[in-house]
Amino acid sequence: MSNWNALVVEDEPEIRHFVRKTLESEGWRVYEAGSMQSATRQAAEITPDLILLDLGLPDGDGVNFVSALRQKSQVPVIVLSARNLERDKVAALDAGADDYLSKPFGLAELLARVRVVKRRLTLARMAQQPETFKFGAIEVDPPARRVSKNGALVHLTPIEYKLLLTLIENAGRVLTHGELLRRVWGPGRIEQGYLVRIHMSHLRSKLEDDPTQPVHLITEAGIGYRLVD
Repeated sequence: MSNWNALVVEDEPEIRHFVRKTLESEGWRVYEAGSMQSATRQAAEITPDLILLDLGLPDGDGVNFVSALRQKSQVPVIVLSARNLERDKVAALDAGADDYLSKPFGLAELLARVRVVKRRLTLARMAQQPETFKFGAIEVDPPARRVSKNGALVHLTPIEYKLLLTLIENAGRVLTHGELLRRVWGPGRIEQGYLVRIHMSHLRSKLEDDPTQPVHLITEAGIGYRLVD
């Protein structure tokens, strides 16, 4: 029996069936909900490891579901929605969703996003917090506050280091400009998105082989950034 539980919250049976079969092919045990009320009840009963959520539910807005969920749980949430406007994506991610897929989406893209979550969950189960984190040629040792590239020490400013740790703690997840500002600079800087862009540029210049074509510190246009490990 699978060790991974997923809750699919979707009011369209065809899409729900497609997502269910996709997850089951990856070894997940899948539960289904067709409404926000049902999703709230099942999330409390089965304590899922992952929730895939449609925003347009018959009895409420999925963004409100995410906001309420984040008051008591940090379970990863991947939004599956026909809402393609940038502001809708930002609203869902700022509410606490981990990722956002626009409908229609393909099987390969869905599987890729789910596997990112599964890797994070697997690491969390193996160790509460790994002593070091590696991506590409970069190694970060939080206890020693040490960052190296190809074995050579890399000097980061306190803000750059805090920004990098925030991305590492959420590896694979899209973090909006607003969320990064709150986590790294505090709530007083919420309108100063340029700070994130400037310091991300500095991080790339120190960590990426080609800062103009980053492979780890990825921009999600108009939304924020994602660390790909």
